[in-house]
Amino acid sequence: MSAPLASRKCKPCEGGTTPLPASAAQTLLRDLQEWELVDGKTIRKTVICKDFLDAISLVQRIAPIAEAEDHHPDLHLTRYKRVTIELSTHAIGGLSENDFILAAKIDQLLK
Repeated sequence: MSAPLASRKCKPCEGGTTPLPASAAQTLLRDLQEWELVDGKTIRKTVICKDFLDAISLVQRIAPIAEAEDHHPDLHLTRYKRVTIELSTHAIGGLSENDFILAAKIDQLLK
């Protein structure tokens, strides 16, 4: 049995690595809270915060986790309190296990 996603560490990913197949992405998605698969190459989660400062705080709390994993999400703050988090491994043009590891760590942050 493998360790839970949130306890794993992202590994360096370089071009030439094959993105996860859709079936593997769907399996890993089951371990996450309210993330969706978008276009087979991205996972996305939207969090509605209580106000603008709460949304800014969320982005600031995600940043050190992403930096520690050396895997960085696209973060979008819209409608003053909506934060959309998108993960994809750009170096391979699709999803890697790193995307799911970071998503699980973000889920822990949101608990």
